[in-house]
Amino acid sequence: MYDDPSAAAPTIRTFGGVMWDMDGTLLDSERIWDVAVRELSVHLGGVMTEETRIRTIGASSPTALSIIFESLGIEQSSAALAEAKDWMYSRVEELFADVGWRPGAPEALATAREHGVRTALVTNTERRLVDRALDRLGRHHFDHAVCGDDVPNGKPNPDPYLRGAELLGLHPSDCLAVEDSPTGAAAAEAAGCTVLVVPCEVPVPESPNRVFRTTLEGLTGRDLEALWAAPSRV
Repeated sequence: MYDDPSAAAPTIRTFGGVMWDMDGTLLDSERIWDVAVRELSVHLGGVMTEETRIRTIGASSPTALSIIFESLGIEQSSAALAEAKDWMYSRVEELFADVGWRPGAPEALATAREHGVRTALVTNTERRLVDRALDRLGRHHFDHAVCGDDVPNGKPNPDPYLRGAELLGLHPSDCLAVEDSPTGAAAAEAAGCTVLVVPCEVPVPESPNRVFRTTLEGLTGRDLEALWAAPSRV
């Protein structure tokens, strides 16, 4: 017997990239969205419950609006959803001037760059706000940005992370995704990434391809590689 040279060689995975979520991971902007969606609910004629608010965390704009309309018993016509979306985004833009960083986020972004890995911003937030956010984050920290309106389906679907990996020229399993919410973690895991979870507003369930830290503070290049390699790999 001999080895068949035509047989496919096993794929060797190597750490090649970091894909960063934005709201609640890099920027302390979930509190801004909290204000905006609660005020939107009042604007639409009702008070948002905590259950509804939790369901909107990490959701794409269409999903969040659908959740809000459903909770208030409002017909989801195209015109009503478009007006609500514009109202919500305009309010977030007003509040965005005061947005701050999540602990350790600026240093973590710099560390990834210094470690020589490719990076992408992958967010459910639409480009209307992301272009403004990139001025705060620093565009030099990212090779690419994937926004909620760049893909057919936002998180928790894997589309944003699949697109991010494609733009980076990497297989998703060669990437570490950094997330704060169950919605984002589910999207990254479904795409095939290892997920570093740093919870912000709500707990995130454990899973074999998820590793956890309480903060981005003190994150080193060696940590990034070790976290990516922590789950069992094929």
